Amino acid sequence: MSDFLLQGSQNNQVYLDANATTPVLPCIADVVSHTMQICFGNPSSPHITGIQAKHLLEQTRQKACTVIGADTGDILFTSGATEGIQTAIVSTLLSVKNHQLTEPVLMYGATEHKAVPNTLAHWNKVLGINATLLPIPVNNKGILDLAFIERHVKNALMICTMAVNNETGVIQDLNAIETAIRTHNSDVSWMVDCVQALGKSALALSNTSIDYAPFSGHKLYAPKGIGLLYIRQGSAYTPFITGGGQEGGMRAGTENLPGIAGLNKLFSLLLDKSNGTFKSPDILADYRKQLHLAISDTFGDITYNHDFDCSVATTLNFTVNDLTSKEVIDLFDAAGIRVSGGSACSTGATRSYVLDAMGVSNWQSENAIRLSFGPAATAQEIAQACASIRALKPILQANCLVVSDSATPHQEVCAIGLTQYRHQGACSWLYVSEDKHAVIIDPIIELLPRFEKIINTQNLILMAILDTHKHQERASGCQLFSDLFGLTDNQEQDDKLGWPDAMSKIQIGSKTLIKHATPGHSEDSVSYLLQTADGKIEYCFCGDLILPAGLGNTLLLGGDAYAMADSLITLDKVINNDTLICSGHDYQQCFAMTWQVQKQQTPLLEKLLTGGITRDQFSLEKHAFDQQKQQLSTELCGYIEGQPDKNTQQIDVDLAIEMLQQANTYLIDTRESYEHGATDITQLFAINADKIFNIPLSRMANALTQRTLHKGNRYIVLCRSGNRSVQAAVNLAHLGYENVYNITGGLALCH
Repeated sequence: MSDFLLQGSQNNQVYLDANATTPVLPCIADVVSHTMQICFGNPSSPHITGIQAKHLLEQTRQKACTVIGADTGDILFTSGATEGIQTAIVSTLLSVKNHQLTEPVLMYGATEHKAVPNTLAHWNKVLGINATLLPIPVNNKGILDLAFIERHVKNALMICTMAVNNETGVIQDLNAIETAIRTHNSDVSWMVDCVQALGKSALALSNTSIDYAPFSGHKLYAPKGIGLLYIRQGSAYTPFITGGGQEGGMRAGTENLPGIAGLNKLFSLLLDKSNGTFKSPDILADYRKQLHLAISDTFGDITYNHDFDCSVATTLNFTVNDLTSKEVIDLFDAAGIRVSGGSACSTGATRSYVLDAMGVSNWQSENAIRLSFGPAATAQEIAQACASIRALKPILQANCLVVSDSATPHQEVCAIGLTQYRHQGACSWLYVSEDKHAVIIDPIIELLPRFEKIINTQNLILMAILDTHKHQERASGCQLFSDLFGLTDNQEQDDKLGWPDAMSKIQIGSKTLIKHATPGHSEDSVSYLLQTADGKIEYCFCGDLILPAGLGNTLLLGGDAYAMADSLITLDKVINNDTLICSGHDYQQCFAMTWQVQKQQTPLLEKLLTGGITRDQFSLEKHAFDQQKQQLSTELCGYIEGQPDKNTQQIDVDLAIEMLQQANTYLIDTRESYEHGATDITQLFAINADKIFNIPLSRMANALTQRTLHKGNRYIVLCRSGNRSVQAAVNLAHLGYENVYNITGGLALCH
């Protein structure tokens, strides 16, 4: 790892993802370090060092009992909550393997952490239990349906619920759940995930009939790799890890004494009410109120996805109504504010199953932000967090992401030229001329609020809102957009795709938009060609006729492979090799593709255009290809064979800094402009601003037509994590830029 990374500092970051993990408190880290170096004995050893270690272990066990209110039962030290969940479920399922139920079920809360249903499903299959997994519904506040439990619990072999939800902070009424369970089934095994409750919600496990309760240290300032499992006296138990007989034979393996020492200190802090490390519920509620106001002041139109009255104060789950979660998280991250989208364990998911279960809208589920702080947060930390969040407002305003509340807002012109906007693989395109005339092509309904802000804040003169075809997989946004921006009242339309009546061309500044019929993907498909003053076709907006490195699906309604062949041949005669192809979908996130590269990467297209096959042969091959692909992906609007591999040249930050001192080497920041504006990378790389290009992937097509980049130069590409920049590097390599390098790990490894 580079010295540059090692010398970096996290002092300026605002960490608001405590539900994922917490930093280890300094006093706990000191105890852990001391145990590693001084009190390092094996608790199973008979000498004094071992006896001291054993004493620490048992003392921690007693403190744990006091903290969670367990006068009886066993406390088993584990590697964390996941092991505790495995142990409880395996113990239960082995004990009920010979059940006599005719329709056995395994019940779990629909908003449970995925570790629970996934573990139930795994061991249900492995052990041959063959019970039905039955999720317990929740209401719109995330509270479990008690009537559902009462109806089904008599057939349950096990029921799993949680005390506090990890995404929303929603608190379950354990007493009410217990009544619903035990009134109808006094013997069923009941596990309660208490991971997010520790330190935030009072626990008295001995006063309940809960059989198992897993906990995890790293969710509350202790190290990772240590946790515990409460097991009620008399509940079924089978060792999940066997071997040397540690933990009274309940769990083999030398105990993680440093981790246990960390828990010991944590429990001492929780028990010492005079210490003040862990804040009272009233103080935590005040912290939440401050953050709530800062978020609302900054982003404006916010929807909170949970009821504060039935949630712990340390979690805020919200959706910015006009911005995607990716945009918000990227902006936060660029400004040093760490939040997450839903559960950290569900990274990569496109929506929140927790919020889906609560019945929120698709937009809320897909774009939820989880902001969480720990119960040991200080007033100074919360104040800094609020200040950092509020500092984002000018950046949001300057980039048309929120409407300015100033009478004379200072805004960058963020829309001149071509910009791509994406939603779940679909693309909308906005072209704006120098004199602020604009056209929107293939409008996506979900992006309507975003376009409204751009049009209004930039005072754009909207000339047309056009569909390339009636998209088979989604409703057209054309009418909604036209109604919003007043185009419907001003002019009649001669077709259903938005093209103005009696106009053969649309003038957009010095350039001209031309409509060209290109059926094939659908019967009504057209392509819009943007022509420069000297007659060159700069962009071809082709909808789903052509996809990057592929062609549109001809098996959807209105598709015709023979008509597609005709369209491609006629299109080839009117566009240029360096015309940028702007598709309606971009499943591989290519963002920019010239017609020349498109032909090179699409074998069937190249054969058709070079005379290697006839229209009839193209039609047969395309039909067969689509049938084959449709068996795997029935809903895609087009299929590709895959872009040819391009090896990106990966470099570390030290080499990047060295290379950037050379005259012909430049840095490309592929983050969006609002992220770029939140980070001073000139200082980070010790270079002048003229050595940096901010070219987001959404603006790459525009940069290519503007001749921003030159193939003789060397370019080092950067983003937040290295994912967008490697995509940009691959795209540029396909387009003939040979000297492109990607910084491995992006800015995340530059601090």
